[in-house]
Formats: sequence, structure tokens, C-alpha cells
Amino acid sequence: MELTCIARREARLLSVLRQELNMSSTLVKRLKYQEAYRVNGVPVHTDYPVKIGDTVTVLLDEPTPEYPAEDGELHILYEDESLIAVDKPAGMLVHPSSACNTGTLANRLTAYYQKTGQPCAIHPVSRLDRDTFGVVLLAKNAHVHALMCAQSKAGKIEKVYHALTCGTPPAKEGILDAKIARKAPPSLLRCIREDGKEAKTHYRLLQTDGALSLLELHPLTGRTHQLRVHCAYFGFPILGDPQYNNDASRALSECFGLSYQQLCAVRLEFFHPMTQKKVEICSDLDVSLDFLSDGDI
Repeated sequence: MELTCIARREARLLSVLRQELNMSSTLVKRLKYQEAYRVNGVPVHTDYPVKIGDTVTVLLDEPTPEYPAEDGELHILYEDESLIAVDKPAGMLVHPSSACNTGTLANRLTAYYQKTGQPCAIHPVSRLDRDTFGVVLLAKNAHVHALMCAQSKAGKIEKVYHALTCGTPPAKEGILDAKIARKAPPSLLRCIREDGKEAKTHYRLLQTDGALSLLELHPLTGRTHQLRVHCAYFGFPILGDPQYNNDASRALSECFGLSYQQLCAVRLEFFHPMTQKKVEICSDLDVSLDFLSDGDI
């Protein structure tokens, strides 16, 4: 991918990169050693004096990831030169870790990029737990990733989930508001604690039979395990969740033979970082309603 602009003022290249092209200082520093900057097609350094009418180009090709490329099924929901969104199945990690370097969504995407001749890296914009399924959005380069992270931090990326829960909220719609903290190491799990970070989730009851409920969840903050922790804490844990549960949800999950939480990222909405147009991406997956009898709200 290339970033390009026509200079409308005289300035050092660094100023144009930071202001007109909105590049982060970290990315500017990294690319300066890769001969990524061109003015009128000629390689230049960041102190180059840009004149009005000059064409400034930045080459955003990225190195191949260190982890292996692996062939595998990819359900692509959206793709352009900046972003790609796929449906992640339950049971798959988004990105390799020190403990697991293969079998992840990133391994498959790396193989896909190689096959299609795209010199892209893996930059997750939205992350899902291993057993949460649905839409995952990734940037193809560090610049787009930085822009999307800024949009996320500003609360401009809307994430919508469906969850099948054991139990029913007290109202048809409301806000789950409880601070979330990490449990004492070495645990990676979270808990509700007063010294935790602010966490808010908007919910809407879509369907219930009294025992189970289908909820639409909108995380208003982005804490780790937020939806799972909030639902469990407020008395309606997500069905199949092996960590955040109660006696009733464990019994039902065992009865139905579920080993992972019934939580699906069904929709993402955001403004494209390059075109500023609104984008909506919907998953082709959803939670199973086979366990929910014909109840209504």
C-alpha cells in the first residue's frame, strides 16, 4: 500500500508526514531506515524540503511475520487495500503467542497474503477470545492500525455481540456497570473489584424462555473478558462459558455438551480510516438458538 498527497505548503517532509498524512511518530521513525519516503518519485529523508505541488509518497509494505504461514479455510467478510475482516470460528486464537505459534487466524492470513501477493502484516483491530466467534477486523499495515486504534479509543467503533445466557436480566434493556480487575497472578482471569478499571456494557433482551435468554450486547468500554465477566456477575452467565459461570449454567452447559461460550461478534461499524466512509460488517455466524424454547419477551 502507498500513502500519497500533493503538498499544499512548503515544509520539511517530517511535517508533511505527521500532519497531512497523519502518521504516528513511531511509524515515521521505523520507516525512515527503509527508504520508504519519496518526493516526486525520488527517495528522500525526513528533513527534505517539500515544495508546493510536490508529490509525497510513503511505501507501507511490511516484512513477512516470523511465525509460519499455514493453509486453512478463511471466511472473508470484507477486504480492501487497508483492512480485512473475517469470521473467526470458536476454538481458534487470533494471534500466535510464545506458547502457541501455529494454528491461529494469523497463520492462515499470512498464507493468504503470500498467495495473493500482498506484502502485509497482521495487525488486529478487534480481538476475540479463543472461544468467542464472529467478526475479527485486522489492518494490513501499521499506519492503518494506528488510525483504527485511535478511532477505537475515541469510542467510534461500534461492536455488537449476541450471547445466549443462563438466566434473564431484570429489565429488557439497561447498562451493566461494574469495574473489572485482573485476578492475582499467575491467573489471567478477570473479576469485579472496586479498584478495577471502569467497565460498562449496554444490553438488550431479544428473546427468553425464562431459563435461557438471547441478549444483544454493546461493550461501551474495552476490558478483557468484559462481556463474560459482566453477564456472570449480574446473574446471567453466558451459556457454555467454562470460566465465568454458576452452578445452573455449568449444569446446563454439561447437559447440552457445550465446552465454549455462546458469544458471537455479530457486527462491527466504523469509519474507514482512508475514505472516512461508514463501513458495516456483519458475521455469517451466530449463537445457536436450538437450546432456547419458543419464548418471547
